[in-house]
Order: sequence, then structure tokens, then C-alpha cells
Amino acid sequence: MLVGVTSDMIEQTTDSRHDEKIDHTLAFFAKLLCSGRFVIGREADEFMARDLKTHLRPEGMPLDWDEITVEIDEQARTVTLSALGNSRTAVCNGRQGCTIIPRDGRLHFTPVPVAPNLPDAETTPWPMGDLLPRVPLPAEVNEAALRVALDLAFDDSRQPVPVETRAMAVLYQGRLIAERYAPGFGQDTRHVSWSMGKSIASALIGTLVRDGCFTVIDRAPIEAWSASDDPRREITIANLLHMSSGLGFMRAQDDDRLELGWTSLDDHMYIYYGGVDVFAHSTSRQLEHAPGTFWRYRNCDPLTLGRIVRQTVEARGEEYLSYPQRALFDRVGMRNMVLEVDPWGNFIMTGFDYGTARDWARLGLLHLRDGVWQGERILPEGWVDFVRAPAPADSERHYGGQFWLNAGGRLPNVPHDAYWPAGAWGQVVFIIPSRDIVMARLGHSTDTGDAFDAFLDTTISGILGAIS
Repeated sequence: MLVGVTSDMIEQTTDSRHDEKIDHTLAFFAKLLCSGRFVIGREADEFMARDLKTHLRPEGMPLDWDEITVEIDEQARTVTLSALGNSRTAVCNGRQGCTIIPRDGRLHFTPVPVAPNLPDAETTPWPMGDLLPRVPLPAEVNEAALRVALDLAFDDSRQPVPVETRAMAVLYQGRLIAERYAPGFGQDTRHVSWSMGKSIASALIGTLVRDGCFTVIDRAPIEAWSASDDPRREITIANLLHMSSGLGFMRAQDDDRLELGWTSLDDHMYIYYGGVDVFAHSTSRQLEHAPGTFWRYRNCDPLTLGRIVRQTVEARGEEYLSYPQRALFDRVGMRNMVLEVDPWGNFIMTGFDYGTARDWARLGLLHLRDGVWQGERILPEGWVDFVRAPAPADSERHYGGQFWLNAGGRLPNVPHDAYWPAGAWGQVVFIIPSRDIVMARLGHSTDTGDAFDAFLDTTISGILGAIS
């Protein structure tokens, strides 16, 4: 039996599953469309046609776009989707992005204006700004071969499956040496980056470790776990970073329970469509495995890290919603990041995060430079080595501290020291210390299995081959 899920709950869910799935689907896509329109700035019809309609039919979901009514209020910046007597609405809250309005009809936080505290990007040299040097590339860079590698990455006719690359930025020795965008996208276009946001949660924890708030070996300071007889009190911050907390957190697609997908019992995905307090939802689950003994990719661990960030920042008397911009993004020239929140104002850094290729490349460069940016230490000494080391419970050596790794040889033609944040539908930022390279790639790849890994392997090896 799944931890936290009883047979009565499953039976009850079965009776109302159809209506619940419709409700959650409407909420999820209202949020995505709201973000596409008001965070990214794309036209609604184009965004629906190119992005949403390719993902509308989850397992067992009897709903199609011709059954849905779409209402967009440009002035109020809301999106409402309605179907079969149900409707759900999402609203844009400025720099906090878009949020599903919960069933009680109100948000439980007050949006905060957040603006980058940075000089003009056009007149500020890279990497703090976008002004690029007008000097030749290093002699070891073969520009023609580099163009060929990017040509291949953007040409779906030459791929085994469509990958729809939309943005790429390549850094070598900290310099932006190649960049390309698909038609309709540019250097200032935000893209939904999905689980790449987990690397931001990791970095924010790093800033608090740097400040001496805690260490990674400390127990996770979650009050609900603090009782002496609660086994969760043994979960450490390192366990959370390593996706090894042991919390029971069902994921329908991995736990062979596809019939529970798009219901409130799919813990891993419920945070995206439930309109719930994601921190409370994640920390309320009981243990399924002893902490640190079992690796499993689940959203509860990075969301718990997010809760630790919030309570630590607020305990210091600081404003939480502006903390990522102040503590991280402003320090490294990231002007465009939008981290979206739940209806209680908690950052959902497991998936609802929007950034440009250049800004993601900057985050990669920060890690490539061991957490030091232009002489200033942003992440504590030893932090980068920690997040790029394999999680002890991951026997395949594929995962570190909220970063994926090539230590186990997942990509055969890429150096084993490569590591990267990754998000659904093909969002990646490869950091390759042995070659002094960062490669950010954003797109909309509906097939991200072995064929997509082969695409990444070919693309990165082509870029590496262009730099002797």
C-alpha cells in the first residue's frame, strides 16, 4: 500500500476521479496559459497551438480543446478555462508570476514588487550585462564547426524525434561564443524551465549555508518533524538535496498507478494543479524509507528545501519574495527570472520557473566558477563540489545535489565531470569543468527519453569538437 494512501481513499477517488481530473486539468492549463501570455508575452492562440495542445491528453483524461472555453482578461491579467460545468482561473501577480486561484476564491499572500537592481544590460559588459566584446574568438574555437553543431540542434528534420530547440547559448572560458534562437524567440524571451528550478532552490540553500544559518549535515529544521519519536527528524538537509529524504510521495507515472494521475493522490504532480500550499503538502508526508538510504526523484525534497529557505529568511526579518533576486539573481546579472508561487506565496521551484537562455547560462557559469562571481563568493566554498558529487543512495551515479550528473556515463560522448539542471520537455544547462564550457538549451521536446539523450550527446559532442 502506498504510504499515506489507503484503499478507502483510492476507492473514493475512483468514484469522483473523472470530475477531479477535469478540475485539475483546467487549473493546470489555465496557469500555463496565464504564464504564457503574461510572463512570457506570447499570443494566446499561438501558445495554445504550439505548447498546450500537445500535452492536453494525459492518461485517461476524456477532455479535448473543443470542449474548453478560454477567457482572457488582459486588464485583470487572468485566464479562465471552463468545460463540462467546471471552470478554473489563474491570475498574474507581477514578478511572482501566475498562480491558480484556489477554490476559496482568494490568494493567501500579498504580491511584492520585485525588480532587478542592476545596471543597464545593453551598456554593461558580459556576463553582468549583455554587451559582448568585439574581438575575435579564441584561436582554438572553430566557428564554422560551431555553426554546424547549432545547425543540427535546430534542425528537426535531422533528428530521430522532434526536439524543437528554441534557444541555445554556449559559453567558453566565461565568454558567450555562440547563441541562436528559433523564429519567434530571442535573447530576452523567457521559457518555462520546469525542474531546472530545483538548481535555484539548491543555490538559495547554498547562500544560507554561506551565511552560517546551517550546514548540509544538520537536521532539516521542519517543526512538524521535531518530535523525539518522529523518524522524520533524522532527515538532513543533505538528504533533501540528494533526493533521499525517504518521504512517501507518490508519483503516478513512476509508481505504476497511472489511474491516479491528475488526482490529488499523485503527490508529485498535485503541487502543479491543486492550487494548494505546496510546502505544507510536501512536509506532511510520512517516511517510506530510512533517510539517506533510498534515492528517488520526488518534488517533496526540493519543496522542503524551499520551505527552509522561506522560514530562515523570514526569521532574519527579511522579505522572502524578493530574496532570490537580492541574494542570487542580482549578484550574477540574472535580470529576467520569474519564480512563480502557490496561493500562499511559496515559490514552486520544482517547475514553475521562467528564464532566458542567457540567464540560465549565467547560473551555469556561477557553478563553473566554483560559486565565485567576479571575485565575490556567492556560494560557499566546497558547495559546487558537493552538488556535483553523486548522491550516496544513487547507485547509478546520475544525481547529485539537485543536479543531474554524467558520472555514471549516461551520455557516452560527454565528459564524465559534466553536470546539469534539467527540466521537462528538454530544458538543460550543461556545465563541463574539464572543458571550461557551459551550454544552455531551452525548447519544447515532447519526447525526452533515450532519443533525446542521444540528441544531447550528439549536440554537446559537436560543440566540444568545435573547440580544440
